[in-house]
Amino acid sequence: MDTIAQWGGLIVATFGALLPIANPFSAAPVFAAASRQFTPEQRNQQARKAAIYMFAILVVALLAGALILQLFGITTPVLRMAGGVLIAKIGFAMLQPEPESRVSEKSQQEAMSMVDIAFTPIAMPLLSGPGSIAVTIGMATHAQGPGEYFAIVIGIAVVAFIAWLVLRSSSRVIEFLGVNGMDALTKVMGFLLVGIGIQFVMTGLFEILTDESIVGAIVDAFRKAWEAG
Repeated sequence: MDTIAQWGGLIVATFGALLPIANPFSAAPVFAAASRQFTPEQRNQQARKAAIYMFAILVVALLAGALILQLFGITTPVLRMAGGVLIAKIGFAMLQPEPESRVSEKSQQEAMSMVDIAFTPIAMPLLSGPGSIAVTIGMATHAQGPGEYFAIVIGIAVVAFIAWLVLRSSSRVIEFLGVNGMDALTKVMGFLLVGIGIQFVMTGLFEILTDESIVGAIVDAFRKAWEAG
């Protein structure tokens, strides 16, 4: 039962960390504008493909996370802090009265003339951009064993499923929320991202300060200073 509860907590943690930064609601306006020339069937197909691409990108990041860390010599605490800074930065941008668009106007115009918009710009960089990938790799550092990796994959799948639902209903979602509703939702998501980012930074800093080698070096420095005095 403890193992099942732990897996369930990991699913919820993955869902809670990824949903605000993937923020499919912010991708909905771009998707709606870029898919105006599509038939309803084509629009649904693009939404489904975008969700699948998002899932695949994040699962690859999850499974290759440890290899990436080893390849570039990045320690887990440093990765958490870097990811936290990136997430908090995105969150602060979303809290601004006029947040910077995650996709340039030129990119949106180019997307409108594309036959397939599922991978670019919807899946990448909107749904599974640098922030989502950083969060996923950060979650990989917590995983111990296939069961926990599978729990994280389920969390990613739930977020991808929600993204599919939102994109599939993008026109109705935008119409229902309106401009003010979208702005309010963006600010709520931004506030959550700031909190998640700061938590990542604090956790990474705590791990660095409590690392045995760091603590040992501090103790040795104090001891030498004491003996010299």
